[in-house]
Amino acid sequence: MADAMRAETVFIGEEKIQAYQAWPVDTAGPVPGVVVIHHLPGYDDATKEMVRKFAANGYAAICPNLFWREAPGASPDDASAFVRGQGGIADEQIITDVATAAAALRGLDNASGKVGVIGHCSGGRQALLVTTAVDLDAAVDCYGAFALEPPPTGFPLRVTSIQDRLADVRCPVLGLFGDDDKYPAPAEVARLAELMAEHGKPFEHHSYEGAGHGFFAVDRPSYRPLAAVDGWQRIFAFYAEHLGS
Repeated sequence: MADAMRAETVFIGEEKIQAYQAWPVDTAGPVPGVVVIHHLPGYDDATKEMVRKFAANGYAAICPNLFWREAPGASPDDASAFVRGQGGIADEQIITDVATAAAALRGLDNASGKVGVIGHCSGGRQALLVTTAVDLDAAVDCYGAFALEPPPTGFPLRVTSIQDRLADVRCPVLGLFGDDDKYPAPAEVARLAELMAEHGKPFEHHSYEGAGHGFFAVDRPSYRPLAAVDGWQRIFAFYAEHLGS
């Protein structure tokens, strides 16, 4: 565990995208990185807390503000509402922003060069998506919605299935899901596992009884402490195996 960390807003890439970054200081040896993809509610305090949690556990972590172009300077709620009205952020833009964030982590003075990605809800789908196009070392999909099935009619997000991209997954994936979730429902999780196996892609997954969508979200009624605590233990064990710490 790191005794000290630094956390601050940074601006990355040629476009100077806003991002929140935290990393351990005074550590011996190289440090692996984690790109945190925020959920649809946006670049909020709960997501920044996750970034700091990774730093406290020995990782350099960064969360790019995916809504920065659409709503620069807006509050997370206002930015999210605007982006929902636009149907979400295009997949190719997500890929570009995560690649930019991964490059920023690899550019740190004490970087090990290994970088993982994690996302929750829409970010879970996006974490899986970016593994098909960005060179990463490990990915965590936390209840990623609409990876295989399109959203229901009237849902604010206009996203498509990434099933046809799964053959291009470039790194091991950990999936964490709730048995009571509808998006994705257990049947869709089972189908995802089948497809990953068909393509020969490493996919470790676990579903929690009594947990629905958003069980990691400490600031929401959906929070399930037992599932979240076990989930974090699995995340850090998975990253330790594939990224080091």
